Amino acid sequence: MVCPASFGHNPETAGSNAFQNEASESPQFLRAAARGEARDLALALEAAGIAVHLADDVDVPACPDAVFPNNWLSFHADGTLVLYPMLAPNRRLERREALVAEACERLGFVERRRIDLTAHERDGRFLEGTGSLVLDHVQRVAYAAQSARTDRGLVEEWARQMDYEPLCFEALDEQGAPYYHTNVLLWIGTRAAVLCSEALVAADRERVRARLRASGRELLEIDRALVRAFAGNLLELEWRDEEEGSGTVLVMSATARAALPAGLMRHLHAAVDAVVDVAVPTIERVGGGSVRCMLAEVPVRRA
Repeated sequence: MVCPASFGHNPETAGSNAFQNEASESPQFLRAAARGEARDLALALEAAGIAVHLADDVDVPACPDAVFPNNWLSFHADGTLVLYPMLAPNRRLERREALVAEACERLGFVERRRIDLTAHERDGRFLEGTGSLVLDHVQRVAYAAQSARTDRGLVEEWARQMDYEPLCFEALDEQGAPYYHTNVLLWIGTRAAVLCSEALVAADRERVRARLRASGRELLEIDRALVRAFAGNLLELEWRDEEEGSGTVLVMSATARAALPAGLMRHLHAAVDAVVDVAVPTIERVGGGSVRCMLAEVPVRRA
């Protein structure tokens, strides 16, 4: 996680992210609110047994979206670290080698291979990490909703290098615009998956649903209104302890928790060992992303 230094409305990303809203509050207020929300999420995860490294952002260069590190890097269980091409020039400034080294040291990740896709920015081709890619690590399928930030060819290149099956599709909001990231409308956990299938174009809808069902997971449906409340922007994490074993934790925002119907929440509770929800209203309203976007998960290497 990154505790932001310059959080605020980002005009360079607003054109492709309909979840963003301009703010009337002062820059000082927004910065303090976002920093507090990031700290609250880190503390809630630590209380649930999840190891967290909350890195401090730098003041210069100013990065209004630094709180969303999952878009520019991803860590993988085989020791691979991937760097991604970002649409907004001011988001490319978030990539800092010092932050990568710090995260690896604090969380025990040993980098064995690096895939750097950032050169594609020069050609206007983008793939924004686990915002663009929702990964089924068991079946090794990379789901991706095509958009200005998610290039189909780069999805296929990533999948080839990582030995995943690429599954691309189109998903549109109420105004007929592509959703900016896949992870607002699709979540894949160990025992269940959440999908807004009504957003998928007719030619892709049943293909995606069938592939998710074939994985053996329970498929839970949400609608576009729930997507707007970040109810698809979830992440399942795992805690491990030598004496107590391990357990799964589903993290979501308080906004998502309040919007999800009781029946859907019962299914989500049954799919994991614990559910954690944290209020991040400033980050959601102004930044246009929620808790999943704030987390660049680091896998534990198993013996």
